[in-house]
Amino acid sequence: MRLVRVSAWCRWTAASRRCSPGPSPWATCRQPPFTAPSSAWPTRASRAPTRRRRRGRRTRGARPSPATSSRWVERWIADRAVLPVENSLGGSIHRNYDLLLRHRLHIVGEVQLPVHHCLLALPGVRPEYLTRVISHPQALSQCELTLTEMGLNVVREAVDDTAGAAEYVAAKGLRDTAAIASARAGELYGLQVVAEGIQDDDSNVTRFVMLAREPLLPRTDRRFKTSIVFFSREEGGKRSPSSLFKVLSAFAFRDISLTKNESRPRRGRPITNLGGTAKHFEYMFYVDFEASMAEVRAQNALAEIQEFTSFLRVLGSYPMDMSPWGPHSSSSSSSS
Repeated sequence: MRLVRVSAWCRWTAASRRCSPGPSPWATCRQPPFTAPSSAWPTRASRAPTRRRRRGRRTRGARPSPATSSRWVERWIADRAVLPVENSLGGSIHRNYDLLLRHRLHIVGEVQLPVHHCLLALPGVRPEYLTRVISHPQALSQCELTLTEMGLNVVREAVDDTAGAAEYVAAKGLRDTAAIASARAGELYGLQVVAEGIQDDDSNVTRFVMLAREPLLPRTDRRFKTSIVFFSREEGGKRSPSSLFKVLSAFAFRDISLTKNESRPRRGRPITNLGGTAKHFEYMFYVDFEASMAEVRAQNALAEIQEFTSFLRVLGSYPMDMSPWGPHSSSSSSSS
């Protein structure tokens, strides 16, 4: 098994050669070794010989969900989508990891931002009058301990995003409901700040990834991170023994550091029967590692991984965010 790069103009040819699905310029194929790693990446001309941008769609003032923004990029309504994928307090944002596989987009960058939350309510509302707090599920989990320590006897309700929670409280005139959002959202919708900095930890950081239609050309002159998704190889209806260990060992043997290893249910085939008696759940694995796809060690690692996987897709190879952050760093609050 070898790792072969497949440019946009030859994807149909690659499909006929039993390549794994997915839009990535890296595909799993049974082909001879490829010896030109740098020049094999698709050029701008070959990737998009004809580009037609959809016009007439009004998106000004819209606040799309992660799924909507991903579709907009696919349909040429938007150029980029920014997706929160994990938080230092709330952990992984699982539904957004599913979006990375569902849409034919590439990760082209990442940013880690400190997130500071405020408790917002209508002017004149006192905390003891509150019976409900609404916000994004991640924001609620990031402020759970603080809300308890404040002695608020409130019901927590999840909504699509933090700014939407603030807008809802203001639009409906809800005097018994508060929203967890940024101070900026309070300014926009005329809400007062009941409590500021209510996240459970001052070092509350969310990692975002930027998605685009075309992959970023990998480089070696700066630190890169690469994200992949795969599931284990099966032979005769059975999972290959120790396949996950073998995949991770391919990185360890080459001194490649892993920064993320996330498992998600394999939709369409969540459970596998073993011998008609035992059952086990099937998972897909998302892995981030510190290396550029322009590096030989990363190429060799993926070539070895193909021996133990039946599906492998490179989600993107992109520059690492090396910006320092801390409790006193400036930030812009988000829905996560």
